[in-house]
Amino acid sequence: MSNRVSTALAGIAPSATLAVDAKAKALRAAGENVIGFGAGEPDFPTPEHIVDAAAAACRDTANHRYSPAGGLPALKTALAAKTKRDSGLDWDASQFLVTNGGKQAVYNTMAALIDPGDEVLLPAPYWTTYPEAIRVFGGVPVEVFAGNESGFRVSLDQLEAARTDRTKALLFVSPSNPTGAVYSRDEIVAIGQWAVEHGLWVITDEIYEHLTYGDAEHHSLPVLVPEIADRCVVLNGVAKTYAMTGWRVGWMAGPPDVIAAATNLQSHATSNVCNVAQAAALAAVSGDLDAVAMMRAAFDVRRQRITEMLNSIDGVECPEPEGAFYAFPNMEGLLGRRYGDTAVSTTLELAAAVLEQAKVAFVPGEAFGAPGYARFSFALGLDDLAEGISRIADLVG
Repeated sequence: MSNRVSTALAGIAPSATLAVDAKAKALRAAGENVIGFGAGEPDFPTPEHIVDAAAAACRDTANHRYSPAGGLPALKTALAAKTKRDSGLDWDASQFLVTNGGKQAVYNTMAALIDPGDEVLLPAPYWTTYPEAIRVFGGVPVEVFAGNESGFRVSLDQLEAARTDRTKALLFVSPSNPTGAVYSRDEIVAIGQWAVEHGLWVITDEIYEHLTYGDAEHHSLPVLVPEIADRCVVLNGVAKTYAMTGWRVGWMAGPPDVIAAATNLQSHATSNVCNVAQAAALAAVSGDLDAVAMMRAAFDVRRQRITEMLNSIDGVECPEPEGAFYAFPNMEGLLGRRYGDTAVSTTLELAAAVLEQAKVAFVPGEAFGAPGYARFSFALGLDDLAEGISRIADLVG
């Protein structure tokens, strides 16, 4: 008898980050005082001018109808201008495809590039969606792990050691979810030139481009290594920069043939992204970055606070993140103990014990290919942040 569910979909793991967030919200709904570090979304409201643009779009009857599957022409033009302004990447509007959030951009890219058996080099710790999107098309994610001792940045030697004659692409992310690592200009140039030398594709996710701190800077790989342009796909979206996770607007940009293929897929999978959400995104990317600067400043304060508090817990080692809004501590020193009546030997078990006993939710490192670690989003208020980490300290102290 054949399987009821296809092999491809049966093998997909659910999103661990969304699962943790959903469990925390369910406990809150049941009356529990739960503090959640799970969701990767800003706690700020979407800026008012963006909301106003969406409200106006609701009343425009043109937005009540189908629009081009690849995105509103005005938005694609604005995305090209925004990309040139923010990263220096000068690509034509026709090279952009507007997607239903960053996740569909990842999915579309893998669909366009990956054949069964193709290997994709995946630096770990990685965002939980990447390996699943690779596998669903028969690709093979090849994990290349870099821990806190190396700043969570993979080396060229590690990448070369993982490369085989089946390697099709490298998935490159800076600033990183889940670690907050930011690669230097020299590191990016070296990796890009290595990819060119070996004829590899590079899929680079730049969704956290505006969230860097201290001396760290975001650099777009195809800008630093322009010769990769014909074998590079750039992923991005409005979710993190403009506090628009629920609006579901992302995009991919790349060579015309790849964008055409992905647009054809999207025309059958979802058709156009919601026109009202696209109008909101147009207002976001066309406007100034004042609200972004305000949010980044708030995240910076929280970043320093959570790093300090986590490092004050005996058994926890937390490098200071340079980008995004996640801390990614090594929690191995808390394993091999009992908390209450619960014996804990993995960070999966630790996360469960902390949620049950301290009413604090975080995502265990197993979700990111990094057992022994954990991801804490610091996109929450300082009071809740301090209370949550204090609860953990009290539990494990």
